[in-house]
Amino acid sequence: MVEKLGGVHKLMAWNKPILTDSGGYQIFSLSGLTKIDDDGVEFASHVDGAKIYLNAEIATKMQNRLNADIIMCFDQCTHLPCDDMQLKKAVERTIRWAQQCKETHANDGQMLFGVVQGGINADLRMYCASELVKLGFDGYAIGGLSVGEGHDDMIRTVAHTTQFLPQDRPRYLMGVGTPIDIIAAVKAGVDMFDCVLPTRNGRNACAFTEDGYVRLRNNAHIGDSVPIEAGCDCYCCSNFSRGTIRHFFNVGEMLGPILVSLHNLNFYQRLMARIRQALKKGEFTDWAAEQLKNDY
Repeated sequence: MVEKLGGVHKLMAWNKPILTDSGGYQIFSLSGLTKIDDDGVEFASHVDGAKIYLNAEIATKMQNRLNADIIMCFDQCTHLPCDDMQLKKAVERTIRWAQQCKETHANDGQMLFGVVQGGINADLRMYCASELVKLGFDGYAIGGLSVGEGHDDMIRTVAHTTQFLPQDRPRYLMGVGTPIDIIAAVKAGVDMFDCVLPTRNGRNACAFTEDGYVRLRNNAHIGDSVPIEAGCDCYCCSNFSRGTIRHFFNVGEMLGPILVSLHNLNFYQRLMARIRQALKKGEFTDWAAEQLKNDY
């Protein structure tokens, strides 16, 4: 149906870049319902329990038909903790599936990214990255992080992995993250991010600001007439007060989650714009050092 309606751009009325994932992380998140072997994955629908089969070829063809600008290779994400034998097996599958994805990929208008796996094992990250680079992709994603390893191990792994990825290809850290995570990862050599935090936190009355989190359900905001963040030019801050938004959440008005999501998305876009500006001016290292002292 999406294909008949003109692809995801037409469906969403969005004429800017769109990225689709292969389903590897979703299989990870449904791990209690999956059966994985070297050929692919069988999993049960969380909706009705129906058996669904997915492999590298199917995942690539589906993404080709959705017609996003950037698509991901099929990969195997592992849980923490994970013993080295299982981790190595997942890395080998990820590399094998990446080769199959590249052979299947048939939409010249799309960029295909390989996904580096390996948990927080430095040797496996190096091996996976090096093998994917040999295959040659339009960009490289770092997957399998932000799954419970903690900020320090995540950034250490990212910094180790990026040194094995080409400098002339985008580096994409999947599923990350907080402002601190993003700034530290850019410092480690990452270019691209995706994360549910702006809208997940927005739906739960938690707003990002330069001064830290604002939890809008708190009693401190009863009757509060100031916006979420002074100086923010988003629709939410231009028109609504903290007290009003708190009231929306308390009475179950759906406008509350929408407004805070809009603000959080604006906050993240401003953050990324400041990162790009600091990089262009050659000031990123000093700027990042100051920002990493913040609690947001």
